[in-house]
Amino acid sequence: MPKLDGKVALVTGAGRGIGKAIAVRLAADGARVVLCDKDLAFAEHVADKLRKTRYDAIAVRADVSVWQDVETLFIEVSRVFGGVDILVNNAGIRQDISLHKVAEQDWDSIISVQTKGCINCCRLAQAHMVTQKWGKIVNISSPVPAVLGEKTQSLYAAANAAIDGFTKALALELGPFNINVNGIAPDYIDTEMLRDTAKQQGMYIDDFRKIAVSQIALKRMGDSDDIAGVVSFLVSEDASFITGQVIQVKGGP
Repeated sequence: MPKLDGKVALVTGAGRGIGKAIAVRLAADGARVVLCDKDLAFAEHVADKLRKTRYDAIAVRADVSVWQDVETLFIEVSRVFGGVDILVNNAGIRQDISLHKVAEQDWDSIISVQTKGCINCCRLAQAHMVTQKWGKIVNISSPVPAVLGEKTQSLYAAANAAIDGFTKALALELGPFNINVNGIAPDYIDTEMLRDTAKQQGMYIDDFRKIAVSQIALKRMGDSDDIAGVVSFLVSEDASFITGQVIQVKGGP
């Protein structure tokens, strides 16, 4: 029997990259998967592929930074599947801006998606989890600061530090209800976001990869499946005594 048989897993930012890989992995583990993304077409494309391989999956459009969208999302999940057993907060954006250039809307934008979106989803997911006294929450952040970070990541670092602190505090709050709350901080992962970062720095992606690999103990870049594997472990019963941890997945110490 698949280890997540019958569980309902909601993954935000699931249309592409790491979120997509996580959704596919959890479906393979037996979960009924809800793919949430601001761009519905991407999420629906992944959900359709999963359904064609006989996995149970739906796509729902939501901007997790908007409370009304999140409420509608959870209403739909409850209607179709009855509630959320597993929540993976993956949706996020990255903006590299020097502090002296930061406008109020820049801060509002990154904190809304990166941090507020995570908290919005946790607020609604925990209600069902507390009632059934079982749940798994995984919050995806980024190392603070990222290893190959520029000196323009103060906003991004602050938003991710907030997620890590929230993860640890929420683990204490929800622990008595048999709910595990953990975080993953990926780095050196070959994603679209990383490729965009290379472009912003005026670098060819191959040159960027060479610099990264030179600093990685395992001498290779990670990929989205590496993160999906850690999520698969954290939401399984194999990790039932792990909570309040933020695991850095970056190919080295």
